Amino acid sequence: MVRVGDGGWELRADCGRCAGVCCVAPAFAASADFAIDKPAGRPCPNLRADARCGIHSELRQRGFPGCTVFDCFGAGQHLTQGTFAGRDWRTDPDDARRMFDTFAVLRPLHELLWYLTEAVRITPPGPLRDDLTAMLDETGRLTDGTPEELLTVDVDAHRGRVNRLLSHAGEQARAGRAGPDRRGATLIGVDLRRATLAGANLRGAILIGADLRGVRLGAADLTGADLRGADVRGADLGECLFLHQSQLDAARGDHRTVLPPARHRPTHWSPSLP
Repeated sequence: MVRVGDGGWELRADCGRCAGVCCVAPAFAASADFAIDKPAGRPCPNLRADARCGIHSELRQRGFPGCTVFDCFGAGQHLTQGTFAGRDWRTDPDDARRMFDTFAVLRPLHELLWYLTEAVRITPPGPLRDDLTAMLDETGRLTDGTPEELLTVDVDAHRGRVNRLLSHAGEQARAGRAGPDRRGATLIGVDLRRATLAGANLRGAILIGADLRGVRLGAADLTGADLRGADVRGADLGECLFLHQSQLDAARGDHRTVLPPARHRPTHWSPSLP
């Protein structure tokens, strides 16, 4: 795998070094996120011959907001440039299915690398940090496998092991300021403006369309929380744990929303949102 920085992994998508794999490999169904049905392994009709999206600047307006919030965490260019040594599914059709199946393994492993990297960053030296670092290295080694090796990886089992460590890291980071436990809670469209959520455990919570305007979330753990359409205008997300960029991209915010370090304000956020 390509390394960046001080020994870390490349965990940001670089579409220019991919071959549009995310526009072909996954399936999606006509919904609020996608304007059409597309089976797995079939190229999206908007994919151009140069592996670029033909409607990239108009995805939201054309009914494809789901594309704007998808994040491969660098798995696309790793697959194309590393695992398959620059081969392209379009010019190597015999490899296409193998590439798509491998992407289905590599992408979640890259996501786990992102979470583990964050966990190591927020965890002070000690046994837990040592365990997190060891798991980070192990996950990195898995991603460096051959296609045949990657296809034997039990992603669910590995994710379970990683999640236990991430949960401990979140608990330790929230020690002394932990809020309510709302793990996996279904909070679709709920008005949470008066809720106490600072330091809350919101791992896996479904917050689609939830009203979080002006809420101070403090050190809330947002691992895997679904923020599609959540209204975070004026909310303070500055200390939230495990909040990645694609979650912000899926939400609605404005210039008053406080973001964690190294996250950027999505371009579709506007001070003039109704």
